[in-house]
Amino acid sequence: MKFISWNVNGLRACVTKGFADYFNDANADFFCLQETKLQQGQIDLDLPGYHQFWNYAQKKGYSGTAIFAKEQPLSVTYGVGIEELDTEGRLITLEYPDFYLVTCYTPNAQQGLARIDHRLKWDEAFRNYLSALDQKKPVIACGDLNVAHQEIDLKNPASNRGNAGFSDEERESFGKLLDAGFTDTFRHLNPDTTGIYSWWSYRFNARKNNAGWRIDYFIVSDRIADKITAAPIYTEIFGSDHCPVGLELDI
Repeated sequence: MKFISWNVNGLRACVTKGFADYFNDANADFFCLQETKLQQGQIDLDLPGYHQFWNYAQKKGYSGTAIFAKEQPLSVTYGVGIEELDTEGRLITLEYPDFYLVTCYTPNAQQGLARIDHRLKWDEAFRNYLSALDQKKPVIACGDLNVAHQEIDLKNPASNRGNAGFSDEERESFGKLLDAGFTDTFRHLNPDTTGIYSWWSYRFNARKNNAGWRIDYFIVSDRIADKITAAPIYTEIFGSDHCPVGLELDI
């Protein structure tokens, strides 16, 4: 079973940069998006063979998530179930007989960690939400989680220490998520690999110089970690400041 996740940083812009070609070539069973930056009715995607699920932010042109799935789910849930956290369209859950699929766009702590309190509140709610699902059946969660967990997950850890996405608080919070019974699929297969990232700033020729961060993830319940057969990061795919990340499971 093949899963893909991609922060498209504005789907309407990404569509003009080859999104459809990549989507069709990928032929994933599940294709998850973050930062769609649109409202209902602002785009009409023709995706034969896929069911479409969208979660929109109340604020126009901001945040937003989507999942395109070949198989109709048993149920669909939007958000984490906490009203103050569910206005920005950041989470979708599809339930299937053998697993839950969750896509998430984690809030950015912002420059100077101006939004760190909100971010950590989201992290706690997300962790509790996934843990509750995990009590029922295995979880496959993906998305832009806006944190580089380890120093090998970004090109310049020393100069970014304490910045949004690499603060001690956010890294510790991600560690708590893994400790709650979840596996970082890329690190599971590539424990020591360096130089593979999923996001690059548009400034300073960052992508050309591969000065990136690995902040896009697939995580799974520990008890299905042995089902992981591949966890690629598609660094060759353009169209956003993020590249797609993938997961293949024998499930």
